[in-house]
Amino acid sequence: MITTSTAPTTTTDARTAPVAGDETRASELIAALAALPEGHPDRPALRDQVIEAWLPLANHLAFRYSGRGEPNGDLAQTAALGLIKAVDRFDASRGVDFAGFAIPTILGEIKRHFRDRTWNIRVPRRLQELRLRISEANGTLMQTLNRAPTVADIAAHLDITEEEVLEGLEGARAYNAVSLSTPIGDGASATELADTLGAEDNEFELAELRVALGPALATLDEREQKILTLRFYGNLTQSEIAARVGVSQMHVSRLLARALTKLRGQLTDC
Repeated sequence: MITTSTAPTTTTDARTAPVAGDETRASELIAALAALPEGHPDRPALRDQVIEAWLPLANHLAFRYSGRGEPNGDLAQTAALGLIKAVDRFDASRGVDFAGFAIPTILGEIKRHFRDRTWNIRVPRRLQELRLRISEANGTLMQTLNRAPTVADIAAHLDITEEEVLEGLEGARAYNAVSLSTPIGDGASATELADTLGAEDNEFELAELRVALGPALATLDEREQKILTLRFYGNLTQSEIAARVGVSQMHVSRLLARALTKLRGQLTDC
């Protein structure tokens, strides 16, 4: 587990964020580490000192992303990991100062954390990155416009189309998932989200058949309609129908068969 310092920062500029103790001393430490060859016995201890000296910079950058749904501790850990990568990869011979190399490395690690770890539903990386850009633009425009920015404002700020902004906002809905067991309502009317979701209704398959059945029944004579009604709506047996109609059970069977044959012919022609 990486331990992080919580020393407060006093500026919003990452390059001038305070480092532990003397900033000059921190720069001297990273220069000394860069000068030591790999495998030198003093390198591990010096590396730990460098990380500790520059840790407040990582915390400062992590603080920029607070309030976006991730615990501050997780952000600090991620930023510290980015700092360690920067320390291990820094090459002083390229002529770049350590802060200039570490800042994008740390920010990249934080952004990867949001992109890869915090999405409940996987969406294309392009949409994940677009969501982050839109979120940053929204915060910036809120301050400059003193109002909630519109889709057009965000599109102009990011130099993208309004359709791309809407696509990014739609993709952002995958960032957090809601359990189907989430309670909805209160008191006696309380239910769960899953209860509000539609389900497959097999009755729709019969809707068209029911519409066609009315005219088809009208083609039967009165006795045939009565027998069908008693059989399929009254759930009577053929013997019970025979007693009601005043014919034999055998005759009821023939009448049912004839009526059903007529109906099939009518429905087939529809």
